[in-house]
Amino acid sequence: MRILLSNDDGVHADGLASLYQELAAQHDVTVIAPDRNCSGASNALSLQQPLRIQKMNNGFYAVNGTPSDCVHLGINSFMQDDPQLVVSGINHGANLGDDVIYSGTVAAATEGRYMGLPAIAVSLCNYQGGHFATAARIVGDIIRHLGAHPLAADQILNINVPDLPYDQLKGIQVTRQGRRHRAESMLKSQDPWGREIYWYGKVGQEQDAGPGTDFHAIAKGYCSVTPLSVDMTAYQSLEEMQSWIEKL
Repeated sequence: MRILLSNDDGVHADGLASLYQELAAQHDVTVIAPDRNCSGASNALSLQQPLRIQKMNNGFYAVNGTPSDCVHLGINSFMQDDPQLVVSGINHGANLGDDVIYSGTVAAATEGRYMGLPAIAVSLCNYQGGHFATAARIVGDIIRHLGAHPLAADQILNINVPDLPYDQLKGIQVTRQGRRHRAESMLKSQDPWGREIYWYGKVGQEQDAGPGTDFHAIAKGYCSVTPLSVDMTAYQSLEEMQSWIEKL
């Protein structure tokens, strides 16, 4: 299978290298990733600057853009043959619940789906990294079953994996997104010249983290697999909204 592999932690990230090692043993894998850490980039595109792509010594390609740029460039212009699957990760840290809105990892997969391809995002639930091989093996296992169980045309898979050895995982659970509380306040500080600066604080604590959620699966030692829709329409509100819009 031809796979386009990207991430948001940058082309030098350990998680990317680990996932490439796993997938390249069985598939034709092209790596196109940002030349720097782009965590939190979401679906941003670089519309105010040209994109440049550079081949690294290890055969990976680095782009001076966002995760979405990398996938769009790879599919639309750079790769001679379209990939059959887009994979993004392994992210250094979880992408659970509301995290997916901001995640460059999930955005890279979403861009692949927007381009008409099945796509997977995968994250290891530890910012420091650790058992990337576990997450890589899970992705390999899932890809082997996609032929017989293809993804829906409007969905991607968001995979989160506990930072555990593979043989210590409790299993895999199909989950829904949980939700977090409001994020903590921003941190106010000063730069060396005494000017005010602000840093984002910690993410909010879990609010909806009960059974069936991605948060709950990870807390119990399971790998979480959440199908995400790229169509954000709130279909349940269409009829009610139509009834009052018509009265305007």
